[in-house]
Amino acid sequence: MNSPPHHDVDHTLAYPEPPASPLWHRHGTTARPLTPEQQRRNRELLLLAQHTPRPRSPRNTKPRAVARS
Repeated sequence: MNSPPHHDVDHTLAYPEPPASPLWHRHGTTARPLTPEQQRRNRELLLLAQHTPRPRSPRNTKPRAVARS
């Protein structure tokens, strides 16, 4: 039998994670619904963002070589 030696086992993986903090949970609070005007504005911004090219970040600081004709 080729079982791994016991000293190579990571014992921290053998125990479950502690429970989440109770401060992470909201009790009974729900988000307010968006107004029709907010929904319309969000749709407009989404459409605009989907059809607008993202600005390119300048990775190369050297100017590109100009093609000679």
